[in-house]
Amino acid sequence: MTLLSASQAGKRFANGTQALDGLSFAIRQGEFVSLLGPSGCGKSTALRLVAGLLQADAGAVTYPQGQPEIGFVFQEPTLMPWADALANARLPLDLKHLPRSQADERAAAALVRVGLKDFEHAYPRELSGGMKMRVSIARALCSFTGAQPRLLLLDEPFAALDEITRNGLGDDLLKLWREDGLTVLFVTHSVSESSYLSQRVLVMTPRPGRVEAEITLPSGRETRLSLPTIEAQRRISDALNSAMAA
Repeated sequence: MTLLSASQAGKRFANGTQALDGLSFAIRQGEFVSLLGPSGCGKSTALRLVAGLLQADAGAVTYPQGQPEIGFVFQEPTLMPWADALANARLPLDLKHLPRSQADERAAAALVRVGLKDFEHAYPRELSGGMKMRVSIARALCSFTGAQPRLLLLDEPFAALDEITRNGLGDDLLKLWREDGLTVLFVTHSVSESSYLSQRVLVMTPRPGRVEAEITLPSGRETRLSLPTIEAQRRISDALNSAMAA
């Protein structure tokens, strides 16, 4: 069942930059899809079109089943420095005017799910980069009321993190996706990351961005060094090289 569809979407900014031109793809409910491409190819712009934070100048992004609930994780954690982890995670619930006791309970539960059980009252300055990103993911989880479908958008969330932290967060994200039946659209420029996390990879051309290749990945990629994962990396790398030359 198609959850969202981009059809010949284009976006030109006021400075004249044509970020996207003819962007087309579809994502089914429950999929984990990565949007892969070089820096500056329009990946983040595409994600903002999907979220409704930007409007397309041409074409359209549509939701055949109606717009789902959306949680957004930005490349930077964008936490409120004056607020502790609980209050940062609770923000979407505060904006929905949920009673404080219920909001605190849900935010605390979200922090537990991302591995921050004992850090509810820690401030951003007291947290590592990976922990800040975990708070950001917890906040995105708090955007969901429990209704289906739910769409989680992530804009290169692990790009600034070390490999060990990045791998741990990737595994946790897969667990959340499976447990909650989320649909995930994950923006990345990492071939290895996309080959391990995704069911499908959409490879974009340099700006103006469009989808040049779509790669469906096989099962059996239980580890980052398994043969199916390494083969997936090869296929994605080949597609990315072709897209760069398009």
